[in-house]
This record gives sequence, structure tokens and C-alpha cells, in this order.
Amino acid sequence: MNAAIVAGELKDLVVIGLSCCYLIAACERVRDYDRAVQWCARLKVFCEKWGLRPLFAVCRTQYASICMWRGTWLEAEQELIAAGDELAASRPAMTPDAIVRLAELRRRQGRLTEAASLFDQAGAHGLAFLGRAELAFTRGDMRAAAEHVDRYLRRVPTQNRTDRAAGLELLVRAQASAGDLEAARTALAELAGITAVVGTLPLKAALSLASGWVAMASEDPDTARRHFEDAVDGFVQSNAPYEVARARIDLAHALASQSRTDEAALEARRAIDVLTELKAGLEISRAHLLLESLAEPARVDGAGERGRSDGGLTSRELEVLRLVADGLTNQAIAEKLFVSDHTVHRHLANILNKLSVSSRAAAVAQAARRGLLAE
Repeated sequence: MNAAIVAGELKDLVVIGLSCCYLIAACERVRDYDRAVQWCARLKVFCEKWGLRPLFAVCRTQYASICMWRGTWLEAEQELIAAGDELAASRPAMTPDAIVRLAELRRRQGRLTEAASLFDQAGAHGLAFLGRAELAFTRGDMRAAAEHVDRYLRRVPTQNRTDRAAGLELLVRAQASAGDLEAARTALAELAGITAVVGTLPLKAALSLASGWVAMASEDPDTARRHFEDAVDGFVQSNAPYEVARARIDLAHALASQSRTDEAALEARRAIDVLTELKAGLEISRAHLLLESLAEPARVDGAGERGRSDGGLTSRELEVLRLVADGLTNQAIAEKLFVSDHTVHRHLANILNKLSVSSRAAAVAQAARRGLLAE
């Protein structure tokens, strides 16, 4: 069919358009992004020539995801907004496809309140469950993350390998973070089986990353280091800057756990360089927090033990910090808690002092690492 399209042998416009659209979807599912870009370009020209704007609106949501993958976030945003408007006018039932992908873009940008709202608008769309899982990770709520992923996977048959892969990645991460190594290894084994069949480079990189998470949870940082290095290399070759940066942060943690401080700091700085270009605020804060921890000796309290994991925050300060993590402004927090702006400002000053950080973003990143954002 696709050979016939390229050769100009197929004449039915609808069949040509749908075939291209299905091929782009297939490429996205197996993460063959280079081929997907080529077919998107073909389809765009075809739809413009024949005036098939509603058809291209469906496919351009997938193209926007490819833009996200490649780090061209402004283009992704423009495509998703245009596609959302077109779908709302011509195919309202398909607008969640654009909404859920815009939500994922907002999540990557660190605009968490907007992301959560958009994921809610997307309702029961499969990708919305994965997005909510990612937001739960940000809050440090591993149980909620695992539950969202489990709900997604229950909807996807085992024979639908490509759709299951994205959920399995997150499930491995949630279970490894929660210390459930047996469950994490079971999910990792299924992901490895899918990767062996599909075999695309981005999926292999994702498997390496997941393997690193399990190795870290198994207290084997050197094995984790090797897996994270493979993930970095794979994502670099796949032209995926955001994934590269996140893998570098994981690699830095593995190196730091082996007291290879200089190497860890180098990886963190490399991640910051990429994330700064992308304007991924929350991930930048995570990397800066890691750098701070590498630069300063572990703080010890007067009894000779490490300080409290909650940083000595009061219940009210924790409540304020969780609202900050949700993206609320001081005024919005004050309205929600029925207190004055001054009171919120004072709580935030105390939070920054107790956590020894200089910004709201850094406080959120440190709180997430300590698991303080889960209620």
C-alpha cells in the first residue's frame, strides 16, 4: 500500500490520507521517529494540495509528539494548538488526542497545574493515565503512580506490545522506587521481551534506563551506571534531548553513590545545559539540587546523625510546599488556606531556610526527592 502511494499508483484520496495517517501512528508506536517525520511531511503536502485539513489535524497531533521527542517544543505547541482548534471544529470526539499531548508538553515544561488540568480534560484517554502517573512521581507518591500505570495497563491487552511498553517503563520506575523489586523485575522482563521484538533504538534506550532503575534499587550502582550510560548513548543517537538529560541525571546519581563526585557533577551540568535550552524548569531544579548535594558535605545534627528526612517542616509548611508543587501562586495558596499573603510568604521563607535552598523550584525538587509531597 505505501509503495503504491509513493509510486503514485493509488488514486483514492481518502485511502491515501488514511494510509499515511495509520503509518505515522504505527511509526510513533514503535518509536521509529525518523520515518514518522518523513511521512508527516508527505502527508502535510498531500492534505494542503487537496484541502483535507481535518485529516491532517489528526496526524499532526502525532507529529507534535515527535517534535516533543526531538526537543522542538515551540513547534510542538503550535501544532497541538492548531490541531486542537481544527479537531474541535471538525471532529470534536478526537480533541482529547490533542489535549493529552499538550498536557504532556506542559508537564515536561514544569507547568504542573496546567498539565493536571489538561490531563483531567482528556478524561479516560490512555495517555492521560500515564501523564497522571508522571505527576504522581513529581509529588513523590509512588503508590499513586503505580496505580495510574496499572489502570492503564489493565486496558491494554498483552498482545498490544507497543502500547504496553510506555506503561511498563513507568511501572518499573514506580515499583523500583517503592522498593518492590520482585514486581519491578517482572515488569522489566515484559519490557525486555517487547524490546526484543520491536528492536528500535529509542525503545532499547528506554529498556536500559529501566534496567538502571532496578539496579539502583538493588543497591548495585555500578551495574546501574552501565545501564544509564547505555541509555544516554541510545537517546543521544535517537535525537531525544529531554530523555538524554533525564538519563544523565540518573547517571549522576549512580556515580555519586560510588563517590565519583566530579564525574557526577559533570553529568549534572551536561543535563542542565540541555534542560536550560528546553526551558524544562522542574528538571533543571532536580539537577541543581543534585549539584548542591555534591558540593556540600552531608549535614549532621547535634547528635551526630543525619538530619530529619522531613527537613523539620511543620504540617502547615508541608501543606504550603505541596501547593507550591502544584503550581499555585502565593495569592492562590493564601486563598485556598484562608490566610494572608504575608503568612504564605513567611511559610515559604521558613521552608527555603529549613531545606537550605534558594528557590521555590529547588524546594519542590528536594521535597520530591525526600518523598515529602505525597500526602
